Amino acid sequence: MKTLNDIINWIIQSGLLVWLFYFGFAVGKPFIESKIKHAKTTQEQALWELALQLAMTAVNSRVGENISGQEKFAQAVAEVQSYLTAKGLHIDTKQIQAAVQSAYEMSMLTPTVNPNEKIDVKQEVVPAGTVKAIDPKEVA
Repeated sequence: MKTLNDIINWIIQSGLLVWLFYFGFAVGKPFIESKIKHAKTTQEQALWELALQLAMTAVNSRVGENISGQEKFAQAVAEVQSYLTAKGLHIDTKQIQAAVQSAYEMSMLTPTVNPNEKIDVKQEVVPAGTVKAIDPKEVA
């Protein structure tokens, strides 16, 4: 027991304890900072995915409404912003607008129109009763 007590006193009196703390801090600080940075990145990624899901829901819920596209866009942005604010999450309005625009472009319910493409409006009219029925066995 006396030997253990002598070793502990020597560590304290020699300053080895200070060097051990310094070495532990020097090695541990970058490790802890990298963990904090990783946690923030993961949190921001989850927040962005939530904003995209909210934007997609807001866009798809306005597909059948008889209002202009700009009004739908503004309403979708306001809805996403209000939901995130109510939950205590803060995202810049421009980022929310980008998420809503992305949702409009990715949505299968919103049509994609190419302004440079000419639309062919010509449709063939077939007299009633002359079209052959589709056989479900042939489709497979």
